[in-house]
Amino acid sequence: MITIEDRELVAWCIGKIMEQGASAARVTLNRSIENLAATLNGEIDKVTRCEDSSLYLDIFIDGRFGSFSTNRLERSALERFIGKATAVARAMEEDPLRALPSPDRKAKDALTGLETELYDARQETISPEERVRRALEASVWGHARLPEGIKLISEEGEYSDSVNDNYVADSEGLECCHTETSFDYGVEVTIAGENGEKFSAYAWDSSSKADGMDSPSCGLKALGLAAARVGSSAAPGGKYTMVVDSEVAGKLVSPLLSALNGYSIQQGNSFLVGTAGQKVFAEGMTLLDIPREKGIQGVKYFDSEGVATRNAPIIENGVVKQYFLNTYMAAKTGLEPTMESATKVKMMPWPRSGPEQARDRAALLRLCRSGILVTDFNGGNCNPATGDFSYGIEGFLFEDGKIVRPVDGMLITGNMIELWKNFLAAADDARLCLSKLIPTLAFSSVDFSGE
Repeated sequence: MITIEDRELVAWCIGKIMEQGASAARVTLNRSIENLAATLNGEIDKVTRCEDSSLYLDIFIDGRFGSFSTNRLERSALERFIGKATAVARAMEEDPLRALPSPDRKAKDALTGLETELYDARQETISPEERVRRALEASVWGHARLPEGIKLISEEGEYSDSVNDNYVADSEGLECCHTETSFDYGVEVTIAGENGEKFSAYAWDSSSKADGMDSPSCGLKALGLAAARVGSSAAPGGKYTMVVDSEVAGKLVSPLLSALNGYSIQQGNSFLVGTAGQKVFAEGMTLLDIPREKGIQGVKYFDSEGVATRNAPIIENGVVKQYFLNTYMAAKTGLEPTMESATKVKMMPWPRSGPEQARDRAALLRLCRSGILVTDFNGGNCNPATGDFSYGIEGFLFEDGKIVRPVDGMLITGNMIELWKNFLAAADDARLCLSKLIPTLAFSSVDFSGE
């Protein structure tokens, strides 16, 4: 965790920057430790430990601004670095819009780093032998029951535990700290079917708590996913109802968040420019930012400027509620500042009640009756200015609410705004360990190219 000595070092850096004639300064210190034990086909392949420290300086001087970073934290080296950094910042082009955020916007309740309840002290007590044991116990190599005609070709697994510290302070008295531990296991398996065709699948789990992760189930899940791909082929092209599994549904939300980013708005490189306060999407679509929900991985009480985060709607009942504008982008656009980006995104289930409510993927398939279930995206892109997209997919054809056969080699194409206007339903099955809490989703009339 961030120590008293770390805080003193940051304060010393701010003082040295101000001695150089700066009008304001912000310093960010990041520290992380990751321990990893990897297996290959049921045997330990490697054991590593990685420690990283980095310091970021934001210098405001003579109406100019510069941002700099270093991983050399000895004071003698830092003093030389600060001298060079302030000289470079002073030589930059004038930019009077650069400033620290106003004091009333800064976080005042993130002093210890433990406020979000994402730190587990047990991470410090796990021995290298325990990590090796955890990695080996999660492996299914040599004892997994495989469907007839299926052969396990390879298994690559990784157990890791880590701690990440983030400390931000500025010349106006800001101090913010965030500490988070993470316990992770991921595994990729490759199988061969009766005809020798190979299929791979990946499964993982993660938790901020040592006992919150179910690593033994990952290998079995990956095997099941790979085996389900055997015999896959493209379905006929056309318009289908599309159900998108919660594991990958965030792919269809990321372009929306990028389009709401202040840099995209200011540069006109966003398909959502000018939509604030307008109903753009389907009635049932509500997307929230929940950075202050304690105990959920990825939540945080402040952004990189030290601005206090807040729980707020991003899109509510189809209406765009906010752009993400840091202090500089707000000044550039003339809009009110918010935060630099969404911290922890959550999509609300829809419908929220009644006979058509779908709690999980199976219920959503029954609700939609027939279409294509997308379980993975294979490449593709979305044009940030127009919202036009094209993604490769793999998944399953389903009829009467039941999976019929696997499909692959297909593309979905369309426009993000139109896609979300055709939003049908969202289940209530988002995984808490995902960076975005997006459940299984359903859309009508999606264009699929196929055989």
